[in-house]
Amino acid sequence: MSEPLSPADAVREEYRARIHRVMDYIEAHLAEPLPLEKLARVANFSPFHFHRIFRGMTGETLNAFVARLRVERAAQKLIANPRDSVTQIAFDCGFSGSAPFARAFRATTGMSATEWRRRKIGQSNSKIDQSIRKPRKDFTIHVEYIATGFGHKPTWRIAMSKEITAEVEVKEMPEMCVAYIRHTGPFKGDAKLFEGLFARLCQWAGPRGLLQFPKTQMLATYHDDPNITEEDKLRLSVCVTVPPETVVDGEIGKMTIAGGKYAVARFELLPPEFEDAWTGLMGGWFPQSGYQPGDGLCYELYHNDPKQHPEGRCVVDLCVPVKAL
Repeated sequence: MSEPLSPADAVREEYRARIHRVMDYIEAHLAEPLPLEKLARVANFSPFHFHRIFRGMTGETLNAFVARLRVERAAQKLIANPRDSVTQIAFDCGFSGSAPFARAFRATTGMSATEWRRRKIGQSNSKIDQSIRKPRKDFTIHVEYIATGFGHKPTWRIAMSKEITAEVEVKEMPEMCVAYIRHTGPFKGDAKLFEGLFARLCQWAGPRGLLQFPKTQMLATYHDDPNITEEDKLRLSVCVTVPPETVVDGEIGKMTIAGGKYAVARFELLPPEFEDAWTGLMGGWFPQSGYQPGDGLCYELYHNDPKQHPEGRCVVDLCVPVKAL
């Protein structure tokens, strides 16, 4: 059991939890108007002080945070949805029109949305060609469609090396209510960071009777694209599934991960191999699948304790919401 928090630390954790709750709300409602008064109510702070609290806790003004997420969401959509017009994407991401979107996008990226789309899709295609056709340090992506016969689910096999292989299915995933601890900042390949976050989450969930394996599931969600968002602003949430009526407090937040159609790739990975696995799924499987990434959070769903695996590997599903290309 962890030591009880001091009164000052407890207050600080309550403030952090409220800010995270607002971030979750903003992320889920980016296409809607987000006035200060509404967001202050979500945080249960006075609107007269909320914007100062938000800036003090995050280092960004509330308006800057909302604008950044909208631009980053648009940047993702411009690549993932090449047939959608720039104007439609601007409206889908909460901008009131083409002109304010164009100003915000250029101020953030230094180029127009059209130029961004052209450059990034060109770079992506080049990287895909290299990864599939040109072996580099035992990292060639081979994707094979393996489902045959009437009644079989569509299934693909990704082979990237002798050690890194996966089978991919597109299937319906359930909506999940999760309790989480959030980290903001770098996390790439940091196994100790993940271990520490999950340990704190389990220290909270265990005494409350919320760890009921195999019913309980452990996962991590990624709120930002590391190819777009600055590293020190990347948000990671480590999560445990909980009943919807669960009461959370302090640094523990609660959110709902949407159900629906997902690409689900089952891997067995060592910590340094996670990035390559995501590359294989996003850069190798998607271009040959007939699907594109849909809106919603990507997440990793864990199926074992790597310490119990003979090679220390993590059995994990990489889950990405999808829609038809």
